This record gives sequence, C-alpha cells and structure tokens, in this order.
Amino acid sequence: MKTANDFLRHTVQEALPSRALPVSHPRVSIYRRALGYYRPFLAPTILAVALTLISIALGLLRPWPFAFIVDHVLKAPPNDHHLAALGYDLSAWSLPSIVLLMCALMVALHLLSGLLGLFTGMIFLRVGLQSLLRLRTEIYAYLHSLPLKYHDQRRSADSSFRVAYDSQSIQSFYSKAIFIFQSSFSIVSTFALMWQFDSKLTLLSLAVIPFMVGAMFIYARRIRTESTTIAERESAVLTVAQEGLSSIKMVQAFGREDFEIAQFRTSARESLEANLRLNFISMKSSLIIGTLIALSTAAMYYVGSTHVLAGTLKLGQLWYLSTLLLMLYAPLEALTQVAWALEGAAAGAQRCFEVLDKEDEVKESPAGKTLATTRGEIVYENVSFGYTPERTILSGVNLRIAPGQTIAFVGGTGAGKSTLLSLVPRFYDPTAGRVLLDGHDLRDLTKKSLRNQISIVLQDTLLFSTTIRENIAYGRPDATEAEIIEAAKRAQAHDFITAMTDGYKSQVGERGGHLSVGQRQRIGIARAFLKNAPILLLDEPTSALDPTTEAAIMVTMEELMRGRTTLIITHRIATIHDMEKIVVLGEGGIVEVGNGPELVARGGAYAALYRSANLGG
Repeated sequence: MKTANDFLRHTVQEALPSRALPVSHPRVSIYRRALGYYRPFLAPTILAVALTLISIALGLLRPWPFAFIVDHVLKAPPNDHHLAALGYDLSAWSLPSIVLLMCALMVALHLLSGLLGLFTGMIFLRVGLQSLLRLRTEIYAYLHSLPLKYHDQRRSADSSFRVAYDSQSIQSFYSKAIFIFQSSFSIVSTFALMWQFDSKLTLLSLAVIPFMVGAMFIYARRIRTESTTIAERESAVLTVAQEGLSSIKMVQAFGREDFEIAQFRTSARESLEANLRLNFISMKSSLIIGTLIALSTAAMYYVGSTHVLAGTLKLGQLWYLSTLLLMLYAPLEALTQVAWALEGAAAGAQRCFEVLDKEDEVKESPAGKTLATTRGEIVYENVSFGYTPERTILSGVNLRIAPGQTIAFVGGTGAGKSTLLSLVPRFYDPTAGRVLLDGHDLRDLTKKSLRNQISIVLQDTLLFSTTIRENIAYGRPDATEAEIIEAAKRAQAHDFITAMTDGYKSQVGERGGHLSVGQRQRIGIARAFLKNAPILLLDEPTSALDPTTEAAIMVTMEELMRGRTTLIITHRIATIHDMEKIVVLGEGGIVEVGNGPELVARGGAYAALYRSANLGG
C-alpha cells in the first residue's frame, strides 16, 4: 500500500525525469529539469505557439501597406488604373481610396496580431503560474517530509525564501523559453523576407550576430554567479528580519534595538551591493550590445542609401527594410537579456532542486506496514544516537515500557531525554540499535500510521494563527463540534474559551500570542484529548508555568495520562517523584531506573536531584 510520502516521491519523479542528476551537472540539466514541470500543459502550449506564429507573420506584414503607399501610390500618375495589391486589381479605386484602404489594412493587421498576442499571452501566463504552483507545492510538501535533522541544520527563513521566491524561477524558465522560440522564429522569418528585397543588405545586417553571441557567453556565467549571491543575501535579509521581529519583546526588554537594526542594515547592504554588481554587469553588457546594433544599423542605412541612389532599390523598399531591421534587432537584443535572465532563473532553480534532491534520512520503507492500532509497548533495544558522527548523545540504551505504563525521564541538559522521546514518532532514527512498538521495528511501519498512534504536548505549545477550534482539532480536522467541546472541557479550557468574545471562533494570534501560557497549554492538552492516541509524549509540559497554574494543569495531565503509555520529561522532581518508573539519564545513556523512593534510597544521581529540589531536607 502506498503512503502519502510514496505518492509525493512518485509525483516528484514523474515531474522531473532527471531528478537523480545532482544540481552540479551542467546548466542544460537544470533547464531540462525545469521544463519538465510543463509536461502536463503541453497541449495548451502547442496551441498558443501555433497562434503565436500566425501573430508573428501578421506582424511582419504590418509595415507593408505603408511601403506600398510610398512606392506605388504616392509616385503613381493621378489616372493610373494598373495598381494591384495582394493579387487584387485596384484600377476601379481612386488613389485616396487606396491610401485609406492601406491605412485600414495597417490597423486591421495590428489589431488581429494584438488580439492573438493577448490570447496566447494569457495561455502562457496561466501555464506558467500553474507550474509555479506545482513547484511551490512540491517543495513545501517535500520540506514537510524531511526529518527534523534537516530543519535543525537550516534556517526556516531560508526554506521559506526558497518556497516563496526561488520557486518563481520556474515561471521565468517557461516565459523565457517561449520568448526564445518566438524570437527565433521572428528572426528567421524577418531574415527570409529581407533576403527577398536585398541579399547584400541582409547579410550585412547579420554580421553583428557573432559578436552579440560572444558577449552573451562572456557575461552569462558572471550573471548566474551574482544571481545566486543575491538569492543568498535576500534570504539572509529575510532571516534577520524574521528573527528580530518574532523576538521583539526580548529585543525591547534588553534594549537591543540598535544592535538588531545594525544587523539588518549589514545584511541589507550586502544585498544592495550584490544587486548593484549584477545591474552594472547587465548595463555594461547592454551598452556593448546596443553599440554593436547601432554600428550595424548605420552600415545598413549607408549601403541601402547607395542602392537607392543607384536605382537598384526603391525608397519604400528601403523604409520597409529598415523597419524589418528593427524587427530583426529588437528580438536579438532582447535575446541577450533573456539569456541573462535565464542564468538568474537557473540560480533560483538550483536552490529549489537542492531541497528536492535532499535525501530523507528517516526513510519510509517501501514495504512499510500500516499500524491500525497499538497496545503501546515501547522497547529501546541497544539504541545509540548522535546528531553528528562526532557528537554521540545516547549509547547502548536498553529500556522496556509496558503498555499503559507511565515513565518519567530526568537528567541534566543534553543527557538525551528529548532525543529518546523524538525517536518514538521517528523524528530521528537511531544510528545503531532499534526502537520497537508492539514488537515492530519502527522503520518497518509507515510514518503516518505510526504518528497517528501518538499525541504530543510540548513545553511551548505550538499554536497556529487561526481559531481556537481549528487549533484543538488540528490532529483531527474531521472532529465534530461536540467532540471538540468535550475535549476542551476535559482539558479545563472550556470556561475561558466561552468567556472570550467569539468563543471557539476566537483568533489565537501569531503563535497563540492572544492567550496566556497556561491557556495555550490547555489548548495543547485539549488537542491531545481529542486525538485520543494510545501513546502520549510530554516534553516539559509544565516548566513554563507558575506553581499555581502547574498544579491545576497537572490535575488535567493526570486525567490525560490515564490508560495511555506515557513518556514524560521534566526538570521538576516533585511532579514525577510518585510515578511508577523513573529513568535517570547521564552522559551516554541510562544511569538509574526505579521509582522515586527507591532511587532516593540508593543515594545516586536521582537522590542528588531530589535534594537539590529541596525535597529531601
């Protein structure tokens, strides 16, 4: 049976045929990989491209009516009856009428070409935005599937920047690729049309192209490098701003406003300097390209004028050729900008693909079993763990927790208490040994079905910027109103919720800022009651509370723990002293196991903690 994570990986691989290629491969790999996101939208793209070709053809005809007026109407005798245009005999028309007809034809060609451009532009825009949505969603979903170890090593603002901004490169790839196709067709068509009038002038006008291509290659690498630097600098600006503003209370309390502003100014200045370098390179290259075009245009005007004077070219034809020349050089000049824009987009795409290429260290087994229910027996079997190879937290831990048993973990900071809890829902995997649930190695179970059996209450209850009702129902979004209210009552949260203006529809604010610490904790407990999972993990659930609030919360916690396999971490010895089993952790693993009185009588590490809490006289 496929899990949600299997489906996600399958979707990513389908969208990206070259996903296995590392992002250090040549830029062609990045372009091919990015264009793979448009495979589902091939049909509308082909339609829009076909209509674009018609629009380009109409655009090439737009200058022709005026050239016809110059060469055939303005120079014609008043009673000339031999004029013909586009195969139609105009002998019955007066010359003013012919001029009016040609002017109307100019407007019609412009309008028709414009309407086709508008229609195809909307198709391209919609496809580009749909692909952007697809990439953004895949990056965001894949970030959720990656283990906590990945997020511990990354700034959340940087991940957010890749989702929100770097992902926009996929839209740039599409729009620029379409533009390259359009421009290439326009250049070829214009060249063919110019050749019909004067082959020498046409060849002269193309002499500048090798120099333009050379300039493009010279500046392309520098532009990609600076674009990557800008993305990193902008990400740093976002990180500094996010950290400073999210900690505004602490900043003001310690009077560190000037320091934070200086930090922000430094990051913003580095971003400014990177942008200046990129824009200077772009402006310098534009000057070179523009000068090359000006030289070629001047040469064409000079040679064309001599041809008119020699009688080998008509004045209207020279005007038409000069207009076509502008239509030739405009896309050529734009192509250089597009090439550099593609280099910038490649930098953003590379940062996106770095996320999608990151291996999930907590892998989902292809044959993972779905756990429908559990008795709650947890066994740590010779478990070792380290966040890095050089930093071992746990070594050779063996522990059995019986179904429905409550067990407390105590010990110094960094002893591995939270790590032991984090191994149960597979936020991390052991570096050696294994963790069993009802005899199943956790790595043989699907992560989703495993985590459905677990409720977690943390020291700092995480609330989302939405309503109280939605926060309580976060683990069970399909819960009924009655079930939500019942969970709130069991958590002793119903009274303060109903006292609020909007009751269960009240907004909690960012990270629950509209609620007190105790109220947030009760919302978290209500969430656990509603999920009603057989395994309960409590990580310092009362450490941020005052003694009075803690005592009230513990009454609720005891109700929540009843009948569940419960693992609790706390530094408050009085909270867990009477529990049936206490595990004391020291450097490298377990140093003592027993109940409170037994451990005090032994006079070991727990007894020292007991005395330091002024509980032992």
